[in-house]
Amino acid sequence: MTPATLHPQERNMHHRKPRTSVVTKRTIGLGVVATAGLAMTATVASATTGPGFSHGAAVAVDMAHSRADRMHVNQFDESFEIHEYGPSVAVTANNRATAESVGCSLDAPCRSVALSFQIVTTSGRNARLINASNISRSANGHCPSCQTFAGAYQFVVATPRAFSLGQGARAELNRIDRQVGLLRGSGLTISQIKRRADELAAQVKTILDREAQRAPRGREDSPLADFEPTVTMHRHVR
Repeated sequence: MTPATLHPQERNMHHRKPRTSVVTKRTIGLGVVATAGLAMTATVASATTGPGFSHGAAVAVDMAHSRADRMHVNQFDESFEIHEYGPSVAVTANNRATAESVGCSLDAPCRSVALSFQIVTTSGRNARLINASNISRSANGHCPSCQTFAGAYQFVVATPRAFSLGQGARAELNRIDRQVGLLRGSGLTISQIKRRADELAAQVKTILDREAQRAPRGREDSPLADFEPTVTMHRHVR
């Protein structure tokens, strides 16, 4: 796709946070991780039982926030994060995408796009009780003809026993992360960006479905014997 041609002044003001690769966060002790402008705090209530996994409680918060105005007429922000928690007492996952266009004129409308992709994996008897919230919001404030779009995509993987995403899956997810970032200068319309974001989300779901099927199952004599791995996708676009 050919990047959109921007006016020099607009190009100078068109900015976003630096690109980073997909990051895996695991709950070990008490930590604070910055995720797309918000703080994510993971608190473990008890000792870990293996490298990277705990039987405590964890909280994941991710957000993409884009605000366009007369000084920054073309804005784009995206977040793509992976949180692997393993067996936990409780997991709370919040994902947000917010896009705003404010105060632009009819002759020089704004464009604001925010996309947030969140992947959370957890396991054990409480895995299906995860508290998940996924919300998007877009708003035009005194901004006629402005284009504003926010898309929140959340994926919750619940398995009977702990497992890690394979290297092949990570490579594929990194590729999708880059594809999401390329939407910034793609020149696509808002409806095309929405369609492309949905396509990329479907690819993420396919990868996670495949990975979940190779996760270890519960023993026949265990309370988790009838626990089939699940991947739940939440989509909210505005």
